[in-house]
Amino acid sequence: MSEPALPRDLVGYGRTPPDPHWPDGARVAVQFVINYEEGAENSVLNGDKGSESFLSEMVGAASHPARAMAMESLYEYGSRAGFWRLHRLFTERQLPVTVFGVAKALEANPQAVEAMLEAGWEIASHGYRWIDYQYLPEAVERDHIAQAIALHTRLTGSRPLGWYQGRTSPNTARLVVEEGGFVYDADSYADDLPYWDRRFGKSQLIVPYSLDANDMKIVALNGFTEGEQFFRYLRDTFDQLCEEGGRMMSVGLHGRIAGRPGRARALARFCDHVIASGQAWVATRLAIAQHWQAEYPA
Repeated sequence: MSEPALPRDLVGYGRTPPDPHWPDGARVAVQFVINYEEGAENSVLNGDKGSESFLSEMVGAASHPARAMAMESLYEYGSRAGFWRLHRLFTERQLPVTVFGVAKALEANPQAVEAMLEAGWEIASHGYRWIDYQYLPEAVERDHIAQAIALHTRLTGSRPLGWYQGRTSPNTARLVVEEGGFVYDADSYADDLPYWDRRFGKSQLIVPYSLDANDMKIVALNGFTEGEQFFRYLRDTFDQLCEEGGRMMSVGLHGRIAGRPGRARALARFCDHVIASGQAWVATRLAIAQHWQAEYPA
C-alpha cells in the first residue's frame, strides 16, 4: 500500500526550467522590494502583548511587556530617514520598485505613500500588521487580510494585486487563494522563477521572494557584517544568474536596514552594476507576474 503524497512539491521545474523570454532578450529579471513595516510592528501601543524583537540592529532582542524605546526608535529610523534614502537612490536611477507595504504602516506615513505613488512604484500588500501569524486563529488572519485590502485601497486608491505576508501561518496560502483578487502571491522562496500553485482548487501564480539576497541578513547572526559583503553577494548572485540565463532575482530591502548610509552605498553600487551589465530587465513584481501569465497561462 503506497503512502499518500505529501502536500508539497519537491520537484518543481527539474532539470529543464522553462524559458521566460524576458523582454529585450534580458538574461535576468531583477526585482527590488522595499519592505515598509515601520509603525505596524509589535508594540503595546498597537495592543500587542509585548515589544518587537525581530529584524533590527539589536540582534536577539527580547520582547518586553512594555514599550521598548530603543526598538521603537530603530524602526522609526526606517520611516523617518532610511525610506527617503532608498527613495532617492532608486528614483535618481529611474529603477522600478515594488513596495511590500504593511497597511497599518502605510497609514502612519501618508507622505511616504504619496512618494511611492509619485514614483510609479507598485505597492503590494504586506498584510495588515507586521506580526507573526503562525499561531493566530484562522478567522483572525482572514479578517486581517480583508482589513489589509480595505485600508490599502483607501490609502493608495487601488486594491493591491500582489501579496506577501512574510510571517505566515499554515493557512496563509489557502486564504490568499480564497480571497481571489491577487495576481500573485510572494510567500514562497522555492524557486528562481514564477510558478503556478494548484493545491487549493484554483491556480494561483507564485512569484517567489528571497531571504538570502536580502538586507535582513545584515541584522542576522549568520549574515553580512558590512556593506562590502552585501554588495559582493548581490553581485555574485546576479552574475551567476546572468550566466545561467532565464532566471529571476529578487532583492529584499528595508528602510531601517539598507537605508542606513553605509549599506545604501553598497546597494547603489549593485544597482549601477546591474544597469551597466545591459543584461537585466528591472521590473516590478507585478510586471513579472503579468509577463509570466502571458507566456505561461494557468
